[in-house]
Amino acid sequence: MPYLLKTEPSTYSFADLQREGTTTWDGVNNPVARKNLAGMKPGDKLVVYHTREEKSVVGTAAVVSVDASDAKNPRVEIKVGKAVAPVTLATIKANKLFSDSPLVRQGRLSVVPLSDVQYEFLTK
Repeated sequence: MPYLLKTEPSTYSFADLQREGTTTWDGVNNPVARKNLAGMKPGDKLVVYHTREEKSVVGTAAVVSVDASDAKNPRVEIKVGKAVAPVTLATIKANKLFSDSPLVRQGRLSVVPLSDVQYEFLTK
């Protein structure tokens, strides 16, 4: 299953992931987002979304491993994919593919499941 990961670029950007190659995604506070993070499987496709001023999808990544042994702090090792042409939140909200998406309905959710079709739209 694909997922979208939100990050503040001033804290950890896609460029940081490109430089490092891999990182551990953890420290998620929202219970629904933690459940989504813990539900990931190795090989799952990811989309990286910059929050704040950018509000756009900027790249891809993939899940390497998942450690959900601590339900309050699941840790997911991810590896960088490729940069993509930015897809803004306004573009996402205007597309009917996302009308029922938690990305649009629950704006503060930092780990959002995507359908395969949504993933393809965001990474084309």
